[in-house]
Amino acid sequence: MLSLFSNDLAIDLGTANTCVYARAKGIVVDEPSIVAINKVTGRIEAVGKDAKEMLGRTPGNIVAIKPMKDGVIADFEITEKMLNHFIKKAHNRTVWVRPRIVIGVPSEITQVEKRAVKDSAKRAKASEVYLVEEAMAAAIGAGMPITEPSGNMIVDIGGGTTDIAVISLAGIVYSKAVKVAGNAMDESIIQYVKQKYKLLIGERTAEAIKMTVGSAFPLDDPLTMEIKGRHLIEGIPKTLTINDEEIREALAEPINKIVEAVRVALERTPPELSADIVDRGILLTGGGSMLNNLDKRLREETGLPLSMAEDPLGSVVQGAGKMLNDFDLLRKISID
Repeated sequence: MLSLFSNDLAIDLGTANTCVYARAKGIVVDEPSIVAINKVTGRIEAVGKDAKEMLGRTPGNIVAIKPMKDGVIADFEITEKMLNHFIKKAHNRTVWVRPRIVIGVPSEITQVEKRAVKDSAKRAKASEVYLVEEAMAAAIGAGMPITEPSGNMIVDIGGGTTDIAVISLAGIVYSKAVKVAGNAMDESIIQYVKQKYKLLIGERTAEAIKMTVGSAFPLDDPLTMEIKGRHLIEGIPKTLTINDEEIREALAEPINKIVEAVRVALERTPPELSADIVDRGILLTGGGSMLNNLDKRLREETGLPLSMAEDPLGSVVQGAGKMLNDFDLLRKISID
C-alpha cells in the first residue's frame, strides 16, 4: 500500500527551466519556467514549452510571465500555479497524491526566500519539503565523491545564478552565488546588437545567438549567423549577419564576472582542500556551462583541469533525485 504513495519528487526550480524527477521514474518534466496568463480572466493559458512559444508574441490580453528571477521566486502566486501544474503533470494528473519534495535552491538564499519556496510547494500539495543547495545537488548528480574528506569544486551556471561551491565531507566549505548566468548573457547580446546595429531583438533570438555562435574563448573555425529584428531608426524588420567574434565581445562582461567569482572561490579555499582541487580540477555543470569553449577559458584563467558534467542540464535534479532514496544523506545536507 505504501508504495502507492511513494510518489516523492525532486524539483530543480530554475530561472530558465524547471525539471521534475519522480522516484523510480527519472526526469519526468523538463520545461521552461514560463506561465502565460490571460489578464482579463486571470486564467492560465499555457505553462512551460507552450508558454515559451508565446514569448514576445502574445496579444494584449495574454502575458507570458517568468515567475523566477535570479534563481528565486519573484512572483509567488504564479510560481505556485506553475509548480501545481508540473506536479500534476509528473503524477499524470492524479490530484490526491501528496508527495514529499526535495527542491534545489541557490546557495545564498535568504530566510524569506526559503520560506517562499517552501510555502509555494506546500500550497501545491506537497506533504513535506526539503531544501538543498543547488551546488551540492549538482555535485551529487554529477557523481562527485562528496562524502570523502577531500576537496571537490563545482561551478553550476544556470539561467539566473552561477553557484560555486567547494565541498568536503558532505558539507559546503565555501559557497558563493553570483547573479550572473545564462540570462545575463542573453541580455548582453540584446544590448550589444541594439547599440552596434540599432537592431531590436527578443529574448528567444538572443538565446539562439548564444547557443549557435556564442563562445567564451576564440573558436578554431569562425561562425556566422543570420539574425532578424526590428531596426530602431527605420522602424522596419531587418536581417543581418553576425559572427562569433562580435558575440564574444558582447559576452565579455558576464563571462569575466563568472571567471572572477571562480578566482575568488579558489583564493578563499583552505590550503589542504586547494591541493585536492589541483589534482581533481573543477567540475562545470548547468545549462550556462554549455557555452562554447567556456571550459577552455576557465582552464586558461585558473591553470586547473576542468571537466564537464555528463548531463549539465539535469545535474541538480538528478542529485536531488538521488537523495529521495537516501534520506540519511538528505537530512545531513538539507538546509532549514
